[in-house]
Amino acid sequence: MRRIALILLILAAVPARAETAPSEGFDARLAAEVYTRALAFMAPRILEPVPVPQLATWGLRGLTALDPELGTAIGSAGLVLNLRDRIVAVDPLPVDATAAAWGSAAARMAAAAWRVSASVRRAGTEGIIQSFFDELFNHLDPYSRYVGPADAQEDREHRGGKAGAGLTLARRGGAIIVVGAIPDGAGADAGLRVGDHILAVDGRSTRGRTASTVSGWMDGPEGTTVEIEWRGRDGRIRRDEIERASVPPETVFAQRAGSLLLLRVTSFSRRTDARIASEVERYLASTPNRGRPTQGLILDLRGNRGGLLRQAVTVADVLLPEGIVATTAGRDPDASHVWRSSGTEMAPDLPVVVVVDGRTASAAEILAAALADRGRAVVVGSSTLGKGLVQTIDPLPDGGELFVTWSRVLAPRGWPIQGLGVLPQVCTSLGHDELARQMAELDAGRQPMQAALARHERARAPLPVAEILAIRSACPASEGRDSDLATARALIGNPGAYATALLPPLLNVQPNPAQP
Repeated sequence: MRRIALILLILAAVPARAETAPSEGFDARLAAEVYTRALAFMAPRILEPVPVPQLATWGLRGLTALDPELGTAIGSAGLVLNLRDRIVAVDPLPVDATAAAWGSAAARMAAAAWRVSASVRRAGTEGIIQSFFDELFNHLDPYSRYVGPADAQEDREHRGGKAGAGLTLARRGGAIIVVGAIPDGAGADAGLRVGDHILAVDGRSTRGRTASTVSGWMDGPEGTTVEIEWRGRDGRIRRDEIERASVPPETVFAQRAGSLLLLRVTSFSRRTDARIASEVERYLASTPNRGRPTQGLILDLRGNRGGLLRQAVTVADVLLPEGIVATTAGRDPDASHVWRSSGTEMAPDLPVVVVVDGRTASAAEILAAALADRGRAVVVGSSTLGKGLVQTIDPLPDGGELFVTWSRVLAPRGWPIQGLGVLPQVCTSLGHDELARQMAELDAGRQPMQAALARHERARAPLPVAEILAIRSACPASEGRDSDLATARALIGNPGAYATALLPPLLNVQPNPAQP
């Protein structure tokens, strides 16, 4: 009897081996599938090589984030899970470094944590997976991330645009009014115009309804139809059946300022290039100010956080002759690419000023850098954000998505956008007096930013943080200000100062995307 009691005592003191079967309530199989898929996708693509076991052990620290009394470690016996000072589970180290082996091991560790921690159980399967990736990506770049199923679905809808009539509505008094109609959208094609009154949607009266409710009636699966009844500004009542179409958000807003065209671009969606080309074509075909020749284009990218890289390249096509727009360089061969303009520029002699600020990022920086480096435009404002990393997206088995940084973006002259950002040729963030001095220097044929711009152009990745800060200090990042647009107009109105501010044309430069 004494011997049996001793055996039971010894067995109770030995920590449990992590089980492969899921604990009740925790979907260990799904977690293993998600971890395996993610590790296999990430390992060959992240900018700096990291072994799969290291990625997985970083991720396992997510259990400690959920419950600080938990800890994971690699010991002589294998993967160890601790609760306070007690070992509660041990799992043999995978025999190989494959994503499948380590993904399954990470899921077993999570299942063991589920059994002993109320905090882990409260997080649920989705929270455990989220915490795994949060901790893993803490060790990588700031833009790689995991997006859970619900947010991933919302992101997909945002990237593609929702299906509808392409109309923006507002309530004015008791009426629902069209206040915006996307050109070439389904509603605009049917004849709906700004100022029209929406009377009914699919036979439902809009009386007493909110604008958001009526907009919701118009939305639906792409390719389905919706019947809209409206009263035009001429007083006639019309009714038409409209086929819903995917409608990306409007990103281009055009405004005439005398004989100048001002284009504010808020982001880069899949229609941005067509909208800009259309506005430039319409502008060139017009004769503003009683026949005076067109004077110039101001491209306002302040606050533009980016969007689709390919759109930045195709927008550059509108303004650039044939040549390099940007290069991307990464470890995966598919991540390295030379992006070129095709030579279909629409207005080769039109002066262009690009206005940027500290919130200008990503695709917007790529476009600004290309126009500046190629000597096609003067950039005015402050240093931009400096987001020059490109992510690739992978769908995961749980419905979430993985955004993995896999390449760096280099401007046409070879400097990295990441960290550095675009340095303006005319800086507005140093105050009114300094801006006035710069404009006077440009008017006299001297570029006061020449030394700073040359240092910026010579920069090559990877750069020490101290060097990045020193270069950016020549024109500190700031939010846009009224002087930005005023300076842009002044430059276009002064051809001599504009020509001095331009960088020299870039000739015969070969891309070098070898540095990931």
